[in-house]
Amino acid sequence: MSEAPSPAGSKSATPPLAKKVPSPREHHGDVFVDQYEWLRDKEDPEVVAHLRAENAYTEAATAGQQPLRDAIFEEIKNRTQETDLSVPSRRDDWWYYSRTIEGQQYPLYCRVAASGAAGDVDAWTPPAVVPGEPVPGEVVLLDGNAEAEGQPFFALGGATVSRDGNLYAYSVDNAGDETFTLRIKDLRTGEHLPEAIEKVFYGLEFSSDGQRLYYMVADESWRPYQIRVHELGTPVEQDAVLYEEDDVAQWTAIELSADRRWLLVSIGNSEYSETRYLDLEAPGAQLGVLLGREERILHAVELFKHDGAPQVLLVHNRNAVNSMVSTAPLAEFSKPLAQQHWQTVVAHDDAVKIEGAEVTATHLLVSLRRDTLETVRFAPLAEALAAAEAGRAPSFAEPAFGEELYTAGAGVSDYRAPVARLRYTSFFTPPRVYDYVLATGELLLRKETPVLGGYDPADYVAERAWATADDGTRVPLSVLRRASVQRDGTNPALVYGYGSYEVSMDPAFAIPRLSLLDRGFVFVIAHIRGGGELGRRWYESGKKLLKRNTFTDFVAATDWVASSGWADPGRIACMGGSAGGLLIGAALNLAPEKYAAAVAQVPFVDALTTILDPELPLSALEWEEWGNPIEDAEVYAYMKSYTPYENVRPAGYPAVAAVTSFNDTRVLYVEPAKWVQVLREATTSERPIVLKTEMDAGHGGASGRYEAWKDRAWDYAFLADSLGARELIG
Repeated sequence: MSEAPSPAGSKSATPPLAKKVPSPREHHGDVFVDQYEWLRDKEDPEVVAHLRAENAYTEAATAGQQPLRDAIFEEIKNRTQETDLSVPSRRDDWWYYSRTIEGQQYPLYCRVAASGAAGDVDAWTPPAVVPGEPVPGEVVLLDGNAEAEGQPFFALGGATVSRDGNLYAYSVDNAGDETFTLRIKDLRTGEHLPEAIEKVFYGLEFSSDGQRLYYMVADESWRPYQIRVHELGTPVEQDAVLYEEDDVAQWTAIELSADRRWLLVSIGNSEYSETRYLDLEAPGAQLGVLLGREERILHAVELFKHDGAPQVLLVHNRNAVNSMVSTAPLAEFSKPLAQQHWQTVVAHDDAVKIEGAEVTATHLLVSLRRDTLETVRFAPLAEALAAAEAGRAPSFAEPAFGEELYTAGAGVSDYRAPVARLRYTSFFTPPRVYDYVLATGELLLRKETPVLGGYDPADYVAERAWATADDGTRVPLSVLRRASVQRDGTNPALVYGYGSYEVSMDPAFAIPRLSLLDRGFVFVIAHIRGGGELGRRWYESGKKLLKRNTFTDFVAATDWVASSGWADPGRIACMGGSAGGLLIGAALNLAPEKYAAAVAQVPFVDALTTILDPELPLSALEWEEWGNPIEDAEVYAYMKSYTPYENVRPAGYPAVAAVTSFNDTRVLYVEPAKWVQVLREATTSERPIVLKTEMDAGHGGASGRYEAWKDRAWDYAFLADSLGARELIG
C-alpha cells in the first residue's frame, strides 16, 4: 500500500521508555513473562510520573495537530445549539426536562407543574418551553454546573423522584471511577436531607410511600452485588441488605415495574438470568423468586395487573434463540417450570430479534430488530392478551419511516399515559422526538434536534454494503460520505467497529462525525459478528471460541473498503473503543499493513491478563463473553492467540493513538500503557505510537460537554492529520 502522510508533530520528541520488570504469568503449563505489569500500581509515584511523561510526549509528538483540533472543536460547537432543552416528559403531576446553557458544561435538570386528566391526550402535550427563556414555575432539581464546581470530574449516576413528587434522590461521581455519592433533596424546601450515602452504584428507587430508598452497592471488583434499603431519617450504617449476590459471575440490577407497584431484581449474565420481585404495597412482603437461574433462561420481566390479578410479561429465549414474548399469571411461577403454562404473545422468528417489551395501562410495546435495524410495534394490551389466550397472533401497528437506515425506539414515562414517547434518528437525520398516540397511531412531532451552521442532510449519503468474510459470511456495512465524494479511489476512509456483548452499532446522528465527512472521509461502520445487528446467532458466532470471527470480519470490512473504489488503500484508518479497542489491537496484529492510522479508545488490549484475575474489576463477569481461561486450557490458549498485548509482532504498524483514563474501572489504564510499550519495540515503521491519559476521568473520558467535544476533536484530528485530510473539501 502507499505511504500515508506522516502526522504533524515534533520530529525530535522521544517516547518514554518504561523500565522492564519481569513478571511471570503461568497458567496451564504456559509461562508468559510480562515486562510491564508493574505499571498496574496506580499508587506508585513512578507509574504516575511515567503516565505524565507519556502525556508530555504525546503533546509534543502531535503538537502540529493543535490547529486542526481547534478547527474541529469549533465546527462541533458552531453546529450545536448550546442553549437547548429536552422535550418535557410527564410523570404524575409534573413535566420533567433538562436544559443546557451556552458556555456551561453540564445540564440543569428541571420540572414544571402539569395539569389535566391522565387519560386525556391534550394533557400530555408538553408545555411550550423555549430555549433561553425563563420558564414560569420552573423548579431546578439539580444544577450540574453547581455540583461540578471545584471538582475535577462530574457525572450523574442516577436520579429518581418519590411518588408524591416531594423528594429527589440522585448520585454523583466526582472522580470518574463510576462510584457515586447519594444525596436526597426535599423539593418542598430545596434543602438536602442530612444523610449522604457513599460508594453506591447505578440503580436507585423509592418505595411507594417515599419512606424507603433502594440502592445498589458494588464489591471490590466493581460488581453490583448488594441491594440495600435506606429508611429516611435513620443512620446510613443501619441500612438493611435486601439481597446479596455471592456468585462473582453475576450482575445485579433493580428497577420498578411500569405501574411502580413492584421492585424487580434482575441477576444474570449474557447467557442466562434470574428475576426476583418485591410487592412494595404489601406490608411485610418478602423478596420472591419469579424465574430462577437454574432454568438457564435469558429473560426480562414486566409485572402488571390485568383484570385485577398480577400478570407477568416475559421476553425470553426459552426454545427461541432470537427471543419471544410470553405471558402468564404470576401464580403460575410458583409451580415447577415444566408445569407452568405460558401463552405466546409474539412467536419466535429467525429473522426478527425481540429486544424488549413493556406495558402501559392500555397498550403493549415491543422493540425488535429486523434487517439490522431497531424499530417498535404497538398493540392494545387487552387485545394482545386475548389473542395470546386464543392462540392467535396479535395485530400490531408499526410506524413507517422513509429512510433505509434508521433507529426507532419508544417508551412511556407514566403507566397511565395515552401516548408513547418515540425517538427516531438516522445517520443524517438529527434525533426526532414524537408522541405516538396509542389509540390512533398518530405521530405528533415534538422536536427535531437543531443543527446549526447551514447543515443540510441532502449533502450526505448513507448506504448499506456487504463485505465477505473468510468463511463466506456476509458482513453488513454502513457506508457514510458526503454526496460530492467521488468513487475514484483517492479518498481517506475510517473503519469503525465494536463487535462484542451483543451490542449493535445502530444508525444515529452525530455532529462530530460531520467534521470527518467534510474532509472527504468515507466513514464505514462494520457490523461484525459478536454484535447484535443480525440477531442472537450473529452474537454467538463472535464470542468465546468463535471470537476470532469478530476480528477477521473487521479485516474483511477493511478489504471491502480498499477494493470498493471509495478509498485510497493507503489512506485507511480504524477506530474503536473498549472491547472495540481490543478489536483494533487484534486487527492491527492481523493486518498492520492495511491501516495508516488507528485510534484505540480505552482499549481492552490486555484482556487475558485481566480475565485471569477475578479480583480485578468485572473480570469474572467476562467469562460468559470470552470464556473462562482460569479453568479451561482451551480457552486460555485461544485467548492468548488473539489478545493484542501478547501478539504484537515485528511489523510496520500504523500511527497509533491509545486514549485512556486514569480512573477507568471498566478497562484499567494499565492495559494501553503496557500495549504502547510493546508496540514501539516491535514496529518497523517510523509512525508515532502515543498514549494519552486523562488523569481526572473514567471510562467515558473527561466530563462536561465541551471537554467531550475536545476529546473527539483530538481523536479526529489525529486521524485526519495521519491520512493527509486536514482541509475541508468543496
